[in-house]
Amino acid sequence: MTCLSPVLRVTFESEPPEGRTSGAVRSSTEILRTVRRRACRVKAKSSALLSVAFIACLAAGCGVESENPRDTERPNKGDAVGTAGERGRDLTVAEEIEIDRAEGELVETCMERQGHPYWPAPVATVEQRKVGVYVVDDVDWARRYGYGRPLEIAAEEARRSDPNATYYNALPKKERIRYSRALDGDFDDTISVELPAGGTVQTSRDGCFAEARERLYGDYPTWFRAEKTVTGLTPLYVPRIHRDTRLVTAVAAWSRCMNESGNPFKNPDEIRQKRDSLAKGMNASQVRSAEVKLAVAEAECARETSLGSIARSLEGEYREKTLDDYPDEFATYRQMRVVALSLARNPEIR
Repeated sequence: MTCLSPVLRVTFESEPPEGRTSGAVRSSTEILRTVRRRACRVKAKSSALLSVAFIACLAAGCGVESENPRDTERPNKGDAVGTAGERGRDLTVAEEIEIDRAEGELVETCMERQGHPYWPAPVATVEQRKVGVYVVDDVDWARRYGYGRPLEIAAEEARRSDPNATYYNALPKKERIRYSRALDGDFDDTISVELPAGGTVQTSRDGCFAEARERLYGDYPTWFRAEKTVTGLTPLYVPRIHRDTRLVTAVAAWSRCMNESGNPFKNPDEIRQKRDSLAKGMNASQVRSAEVKLAVAEAECARETSLGSIARSLEGEYREKTLDDYPDEFATYRQMRVVALSLARNPEIR
């Protein structure tokens, strides 16, 4: 999963999750050669694989597809976004995109001040952020994108052609070091937070990523601690979602529907796990056709059995219960995002 935050230290108290390297610290060269795949370095306890698609998606904040029509609308400039004294509110996907875009612009300005050009990465659209949901239940989206492979291919092409990597790789060694420090800072002075599920995560206090977030959120250390706490809760409640009889019943109904449509899968995770193997021996056109057909069947069954809406409801329910143990962090997280949105919409006061 792409990590768009500043470089974070990563070590593990026990064996790292599959696919991670214990204690590995990626160099700035490696980070930039993989473009925006920022090194998410976390000191964390490893846990059992719950449901790869479900927990990865929820951890990224995508949950399952939103039923809120405002997710695809850009709110009017005059909409109230709150003040520093308010508790805040949840943002729509469209509003999160506004903040992401503003952050890129602020990083660009900061890097130019440091003597380096910087090209903000394309901000993922609402459609792109639906890739990897627990279960597809948007039939129209499934017909257009299947499981999102065209969007994934486009993102990979953008990654490979990223001008920041081209610029960085052309620099002399000493200038690469200066560039990396300007962008990501160093770890002589770090911000650290204990994660709810165990372990710690650290990031640099300086660098252009840190400066951009300081300008948007007002207090980067406070924002970092609140954001990592709130977004780090998924390992605490996802196992309970999977055990909930409401989800178990809905998945069973969905599986029966899929079987009746000629697609015998026990749950959405099984499709995600077999997705690449199902495409073996096919050309690109055949893969797209097969994935669209399967994704549409999945979405139609998810709609028929209400699996998507039930999963969304349970995620919200269990998340709220878990957040009850972190009231201050949650209030700070929501309030600071509202403030960031206000500043994102008003470049002249950033």
